Amino acid sequence: MENIALIESFSEFKDDKLIDRVTLMAILEDVFRNALKKKYGEDDNFDIIVNPDKGDLEIWRNRIVVADGEVEDDNREISLAQARKIEPDFEVGEDVSEEVKLVDLGRRAILALRQNLISKIHEHDNTNIYKQFKDLEGEIYTAEVHHIRHRAIILLDDEGNEIVLPKDRQIPSDFFRKGENVRGIIESVELKGNKPTIIMSRTAPGFLEKLFEQEIPEVFDGLITIKKVVRVPGEKAKVAVDSYDDRIDPVGACVGMKGSRIHSIVRELGNENIDVINFTNNEQLFITRALSPAKITSIKMDEEARTAEVMLKPEEVSKAIGRGGHNIRLAGQLTGYEIDVYREGVEEDVELKEFTDEIEDWVIAEFSKIGLDTAKAVLEQDVNDLVRRTDLEEETIKDVMAVLRSEFEE
Repeated sequence: MENIALIESFSEFKDDKLIDRVTLMAILEDVFRNALKKKYGEDDNFDIIVNPDKGDLEIWRNRIVVADGEVEDDNREISLAQARKIEPDFEVGEDVSEEVKLVDLGRRAILALRQNLISKIHEHDNTNIYKQFKDLEGEIYTAEVHHIRHRAIILLDDEGNEIVLPKDRQIPSDFFRKGENVRGIIESVELKGNKPTIIMSRTAPGFLEKLFEQEIPEVFDGLITIKKVVRVPGEKAKVAVDSYDDRIDPVGACVGMKGSRIHSIVRELGNENIDVINFTNNEQLFITRALSPAKITSIKMDEEARTAEVMLKPEEVSKAIGRGGHNIRLAGQLTGYEIDVYREGVEEDVELKEFTDEIEDWVIAEFSKIGLDTAKAVLEQDVNDLVRRTDLEEETIKDVMAVLRSEFEE
């Protein structure tokens, strides 16, 4: 009966975790063999018969009968006198199979057995979860907010699996309440110890790509190919698309009538501004398209150095740079070129780095962040606008402008 009592303790795991019969039997045999090794030193002369469907388990020890007084290995040999207590007609040299009751292992061993069994079943369960989510890396997944922490949101899916959405993988405007459903891509799955850690991301370019697949049938069907996605999460993104079917306008199909198709994607991403661009192998044309909505006058490219000098009319410069410098930075990431903007008709200008004797490096860096690398580029800006777009004080900006003006007045 003690066998059945122990089997009942693990049958609940079988039902709860839906472990198949073969796997459960393998786990049970492994656990019991470890217990036998601890008690008897080895286990290869034991037969373990598991019947989880009936809740039954038998352990048989196989030994050889030797003459009385000649037993050298208690585990593998049994004296004739002891053998005849089992069956009176045993003779020396015969094999004896004797059932080992769980109670013979000792109370502490049985408690350890149960704990080891629980651990093995959980380990099996965790391995299956790891494999399941490893196959889902890069795919969109939905889970419910379970707990909100300072550095992460803990989500639970329908099967109770825990998924982590770290703060730095959330769009800045994201705000979730407990019980809300959250969409993102499974970014990474790692086994830490025996427990899988599943990380979700809403900021990865892949999330935007998968949203296009979900929301735009031509992308899902492969009629439109997404060549590359670059993002400043929650602010701006650029998506290069292409189609091998000349009858399809990939940009028009993705955006839809009056933006109808892309609207749900924009809303999901916290009103992220998404530019959809026709991909081309003509790199000069691709840079021109990537800098949209700015209209370019001319481009001078160095393909080996991967740099491009773009000439624009003065009124187009701010469009090319974009708010916070996002447009020019994303255009560079999309095309793989370092893009420098120049104003048409400006013959004489000086790069800001030439003023390091009078302007501190970190101040120059602040201007560079928003795409202002030359003296005239800064002087053409409004002071209040620069205060808003940089981390610089108004007084600092005015001082910089005074230094720059003096350069051209001399």
